[in-house]
Amino acid sequence: MMDWLLDVARRAAPTVVACALLFTSAFANPAAMASDYPTRPVTIVVPYPAGGGVDAMARVVALKLSDALKQQFLVENRGGGGGTIGTRIVSRAAPDGYTLLLGHTGTISINPAIYVNLGMNPQKDFAPIGLVASMPVVLLANPAFPAKTVADFIALAKKDPGKLNIGTSAVGTGGYMAAELFKSMSGIEATIIPYKGTAPVINDLIGGHVAIAFGVLPPALGNLAAGNLRAMAVASEKRFSMLPDTPTFQETGMPGFSAVLHYGLLAPAGTPPEIIDKLSAELRKLVADEEVKKRIHLEGGDPMTSTPAEYAADMAAEEQKWGGLVRKLGLKVE
Repeated sequence: MMDWLLDVARRAAPTVVACALLFTSAFANPAAMASDYPTRPVTIVVPYPAGGGVDAMARVVALKLSDALKQQFLVENRGGGGGTIGTRIVSRAAPDGYTLLLGHTGTISINPAIYVNLGMNPQKDFAPIGLVASMPVVLLANPAFPAKTVADFIALAKKDPGKLNIGTSAVGTGGYMAAELFKSMSGIEATIIPYKGTAPVINDLIGGHVAIAFGVLPPALGNLAAGNLRAMAVASEKRFSMLPDTPTFQETGMPGFSAVLHYGLLAPAGTPPEIIDKLSAELRKLVADEEVKKRIHLEGGDPMTSTPAEYAADMAAEEQKWGGLVRKLGLKVE
């Protein structure tokens, strides 16, 4: 019996060794794996409800990457917690390139400073792929709001301190931080009311439940065109092409007021560099495409590209900028 077992082992040894070498070769050569990537659908997680700025950018990216890489890129909305829930899900996903995050300044560079128990560190837990777009925050008003300019709004707020409510997306998002920055720079007293996303803010703004709001453009564009909303100022250095008649905050007498969100694609840390580089190259191509540029403009943003290293530097710079404001204001969410 023992002789028979030894004979079987000797016969099987070449096959076992060959399989082991094949297995080792596959993992020792990630470039070979990346050349076939993706071989199945890829999920792009949006950590906010459908209808907001992040969702709009993700759908542009998903459509074009699907065409370029001949595989489905699917958008999945995992909102809640000011973007922390969906972001945390991706940070803990398998680093194989099949679960990605469409993040922005709020989720990546603001939340680490404002949330006490974030459960992750975006600087360490993500591998940046590349930037996609930038999008300015806009000061929006119900058409019936008596203040017609930013100066009028400040004067009205100071006349009756604490009476006015400002609608924003969730705590820690760009809209929320823009409202806090505005309060800090203007010296007004007002109550910020955070919502789960920009779209619900717009609904309440139209309904008259809040008179004014800070938010990104995508959920507001249709209602701005229909006259259901009014844009008072854009928080960018120059006027935005989609709102040529809307002044910047600098033009309204608030120099230095800027709140521009940067949107980018990220993967869990540990994703093979070859997959990151492949995705990054395709991302830069698609953002440079004239059709995509037009689509990004129509969604309320400006095209913005980068290498993975450049995106990593941008993340750090934005965290320093907004984290400083968070610490100055003592903002914390348990």
